[in-house]
Amino acid sequence: MTTAIDDFNETIHPPRRLFICSFLASVDEAEFGTLRDAAGISDSSLSKHLSALAGAGYVRILKPTGRGRVRTWVALTSEGREAFASHRRALQLVLGAISL
Repeated sequence: MTTAIDDFNETIHPPRRLFICSFLASVDEAEFGTLRDAAGISDSSLSKHLSALAGAGYVRILKPTGRGRVRTWVALTSEGREAFASHRRALQLVLGAISL
């Protein structure tokens, strides 16, 4: 028998990654600096979390070339959106099963 806990996504579940996925789920894409500031973490910490999420196929990292300063943009992939939605449902089931 599987439980909601079995549906937890270990890649998404760490608090900062959960925040990053939640933030990205609410937008089409976000600029690296905006995401960093919203998460309240350093550039290197955000890069590490994004690398883990990208390795799982959950985010894509874009560095468009052009005139001026190069900005890094981040977006959830369709697989990332599905994984985040599934993880969120599992969390809701677990939290709903707990009586306080």
